[in-house]
Amino acid sequence: MMRLFLVRHGESEWNAQRLLQGQADVGLSSRGRDQALALSATVQRFQPERVLVSDLARTRETAELLGYAEHEPVSALREINVGRWTGQNIDDLMAEDAQAFQGWRSGIYTPPGGESWQSFKQRTNGVVAELRSGALERVLMVAHGGVIRALLESLLGLSPGRVVPVSPASLTVLRVGPLNGSAEARLEAFNYRPDALAFDAPD
Repeated sequence: MMRLFLVRHGESEWNAQRLLQGQADVGLSSRGRDQALALSATVQRFQPERVLVSDLARTRETAELLGYAEHEPVSALREINVGRWTGQNIDDLMAEDAQAFQGWRSGIYTPPGGESWQSFKQRTNGVVAELRSGALERVLMVAHGGVIRALLESLLGLSPGRVVPVSPASLTVLRVGPLNGSAEARLEAFNYRPDALAFDAPD
């Protein structure tokens, strides 16, 4: 069995402004850096054997602040591409078409020029499938809220519409069996932060 330690990056500059990022390469805010540092001791106790990181700046900086300057950038762990919605204010999108935005959050609507949920789910799950074919026991992934929600659906059948936004610099833990084994994936922790729970995290 393998444990996946999934960490969302700390708050970014655009998160702080409630701007939808997608694959825009935005760095962490000062608050985001503090959040990542606060989680570092928790993550280090698990002693991951591999550290995979989305190749965007906010995740790589988070990994470094967690104590893993040596990590493997993986482009397949990038956030979902939101097309023309990139850089748009979430409140404005909701005001313009709440049904479309909620449909996107539920995985049933693709913004103009964006990536479909099914395609996104397939590319992110491909990273986990490769890991499950090996013999690793502890893997840390520093990625994005959408990536974590996609893996929760791929591995546990939890649809994105039933999962609250993943908190910045929070830890989610999944226990998964080998790719051809019979053991089902299990959720061991979700949205853990050492400081406080957050129920209104930005997408």
